[in-house]
Amino acid sequence: MPLASYGVLAGAVVDQRAEGGTDSPHYQIRISGEAGFRVAVNVLSQEKPAELLYVAEENFRHPVTQNLPGLPDGFTPLASQPGGMALDFIRANLFDRQQMRPEPASAPGPDNDLADKLDHYVRRAAADPAARLYAFGQRWGPETIPDKIFGFQPGNGIHDIHMNQGNSQRFRQDDGVWQDGGLLLHYPAQDQWVGIFLAFQSQAWHTDDQTGHAAAGPPETDHIVRIVAALVNPPGPAPEAETVTLLNTSPHQVDLTGWSILDRAKHQMMLGGGLLAPGDSLRVQVAAPVQLGNQGGLITLLNPDGLKADGVAYTRAQAAAEGWSIVF
Repeated sequence: MPLASYGVLAGAVVDQRAEGGTDSPHYQIRISGEAGFRVAVNVLSQEKPAELLYVAEENFRHPVTQNLPGLPDGFTPLASQPGGMALDFIRANLFDRQQMRPEPASAPGPDNDLADKLDHYVRRAAADPAARLYAFGQRWGPETIPDKIFGFQPGNGIHDIHMNQGNSQRFRQDDGVWQDGGLLLHYPAQDQWVGIFLAFQSQAWHTDDQTGHAAAGPPETDHIVRIVAALVNPPGPAPEAETVTLLNTSPHQVDLTGWSILDRAKHQMMLGGGLLAPGDSLRVQVAAPVQLGNQGGLITLLNPDGLKADGVAYTRAQAAAEGWSIVF
């Protein structure tokens, strides 16, 4: 079954600690709120390959960030559905998964393992009184005993700070959509968001829309046709002539018959078909029911099998300039 208590934990970083060893080590973070909360971040898989996939987006732009600063310190439950603040690595277009790299849990020397990389951003937040951490995952507690890492009482926190769908058979019961974990850090003085995302190498990148279970589909076909730009706020009154620009990155022509575009509300528009030559781009006129809202949104490209081929996100700020195309 999906995660029982999914949501986001918000607060200022108070302390941090990297666990060693090979028995399910974590990177531990204490954040403010009530007596305290602990964020337990997996840095090693129980299945082989053991190294987690990691990416840090240092200029993270996504509509999910627009409502996070208004959250109080502590845990906020989130509905596992689109349109809100819930995360989904596949459907929310949070990052380019091709940028993820396996990282060892620990290794001698500086800045060469997952704990070091997490430490870089977390310690920066701890040194900035205005910075806040938003940890997405599954809550535990409050417990009847002190926290086993930092000692505050009662024990309280959040874990599953990683992709929570497409699992192997062993962890299939945890699958679900719109319930992925992650760390978002906000540094207001620099007007900067950093997004940190983790996944297990044993997880699948095509999943069922209802269950989150692994679905058939070769991931090597992803990102052949890319969304490279969109005009979401054309000049003039509504209805506006919104467009999405596609690029065939491969050395082969691609038949676009059966391909489609989804918006943030999962409205679907079929493409007109035709062949897209190697290296060529195509500017697609957006038509109902798809709408590219000016308050931030998602654009997803599906192949003829209904599997995600590419996806992007844009914020309200990016859409504010009338007549300018957003480049992804």
